[in-house]
Amino acid sequence: MTALVTDRGERIALAVDRWRTDADQTEQALLASVPDPVLDVGCGPGRIVAALATAGRLALGVDPSPAAIGEAARRRVPALRRSVFDPLPGERRWSTVLLLDGNVGIGGDPQALLVRAAGLLRPGGVVVVEVEPPGVPTQALTVRVEAAGGAGPWFPWARVSAAGVHDLAARAGLVPGAIEVADGAGGERWFARAVKP
Repeated sequence: MTALVTDRGERIALAVDRWRTDADQTEQALLASVPDPVLDVGCGPGRIVAALATAGRLALGVDPSPAAIGEAARRRVPALRRSVFDPLPGERRWSTVLLLDGNVGIGGDPQALLVRAAGLLRPGGVVVVEVEPPGVPTQALTVRVEAAGGAGPWFPWARVSAAGVHDLAARAGLVPGAIEVADGAGGERWFARAVKP
């Protein structure tokens, strides 16, 4: 099983199989509720961008992983091999920035990532963040990916709890909004929204 493993030995399961399939019912419902254009940060193999493109909606994925962008290219979806912290097309004009599948952990500093997301949004735009349930602590981590084939290098990551996301969003200059709980194939999923004033 592929997992993130912390330098303290904790294993965090990764939903790799789900990421390689099409967007599920929970994700489709979420996407129906957000405005275009949509930027999917940490898009992986592109299932979210593919769902939006199939519906005729304007979307772009970004991910620094060449393997992920290769899979997105095979799906024929628009995706760039780039860090979210690099210059991106449409800065300050996106209506939605998505940080799904734990991607709020990118870089190990969720507040910095939310500040960056705010800088990508137009006024009134929304960032949607998939968060951990309230009992999971918000914390910076050092992790690596471990799979049957071995382990990758250590890198900074973070987890954000539903109980802590509003404070992070407010400190990033966003207006915290609703937290939604949805039943997914792998159990409950928690989503927080915040709006750029």
